[in-house]
Amino acid sequence: MTVLVAYVPTPEGDAAFAAAVEEAGRRDARLVLLNTPREGAPVSAALADEDTVRGLTARAGAAGVDLEVRQDAHAGDLADEVVRVAEAVDASVIVIGLRKRSPVGKLLMGSTAQRILLDADRPVLAVKP
Repeated sequence: MTVLVAYVPTPEGDAAFAAAVEEAGRRDARLVLLNTPREGAPVSAALADEDTVRGLTARAGAAGVDLEVRQDAHAGDLADEVVRVAEAVDASVIVIGLRKRSPVGKLLMGSTAQRILLDADRPVLAVKP
């Protein structure tokens, strides 16, 4: 079994990671952390640095969870990439963090979380910080 967490270094990402570690421990599953910058972006705030990745690996290890980190760049929509990776690793559940957005913000900017919830063919656990 595999649990997939879509991670960005934000409070929402940290909440998703904590929930994913708990879920992986409960299911006795490995945890795949997807932290993917947009292809061609010279700098990405979404990409976790080495110290952050080491800290996440230590947190997972302390909980007895095997962690695989994937940081390959993606082209196209992030929601599509999360769903694609979930299928590739045969994830039993996808864990994502949610942030509060106004209805107008969702209308104008779209919602990656909403796309994942609608497009995924497996359960999605959505958590708030």
